[in-house]
Amino acid sequence: MEYRPEELLITVIARLLEGCGHIAAGVSSPVPGSAALLRRELDGGESRVSIIGHLDPTFRTDGGVEFFDCAGQGRIDAFFLSGGQVDGAANINLVGVGDYPRQRVRWAGSFGSGYLYYMVPRVILFREEHSPRVLVPRVDFISSPGVSEPDVHRPGGPQALVTTRCLFSFDRDRRRFRLESVHAGHTVDEVRENTGFEFDCPAQVPETPPPEPDVLQRIREVVAPQIAGPYPRFAERVFGIAPQA
Repeated sequence: MEYRPEELLITVIARLLEGCGHIAAGVSSPVPGSAALLRRELDGGESRVSIIGHLDPTFRTDGGVEFFDCAGQGRIDAFFLSGGQVDGAANINLVGVGDYPRQRVRWAGSFGSGYLYYMVPRVILFREEHSPRVLVPRVDFISSPGVSEPDVHRPGGPQALVTTRCLFSFDRDRRRFRLESVHAGHTVDEVRENTGFEFDCPAQVPETPPPEPDVLQRIREVVAPQIAGPYPRFAERVFGIAPQA
């Protein structure tokens, strides 16, 4: 059964969310947000999904205050982070390129990424662009570190990195990524060529399993209409659903 690239990414992330009771995503994160809604559908509606910055009471928190309180109290099981740069130790950079503070490129900033990276047990890194300029040997600025020293209280941290080319898992003890699967149409050599950091790689790397037919049906018939509210442009571009009035 044919599927869109976005549907594969949604499925991959939803698989990683199995067992999560409360999943939070940002209003600018349509693929992770769609995956959270798919997970809720697969779990029979048992999962709670919060979309930060959205006004619909179905998804709403009151912004950073309630959301950060939930994270600090251990009431969020999974969240998603990204970065202009990500390195092999799962450090993320949301500040800019070059030597701080005289950077030649500046981004929006870290917001609460440092806090959430420490407090949410299952953080999934997601970046659609998989290139050496994004996946770098060492980030230029650490907005949030992937790992901490043993005496640092840190219940949270990275679980995986999902890109348009592959799926990496993250080993917090070894402080390294491991290539778990390569998406259809891509190869291990291609992943190596486009990844700036070293990673563990088994002798045989499987192809990422495609979305099952019943999962595709749920994405298209259940999830797609739901995301038209929080992610209208994504819903229109990928699924052809007109924005809600």
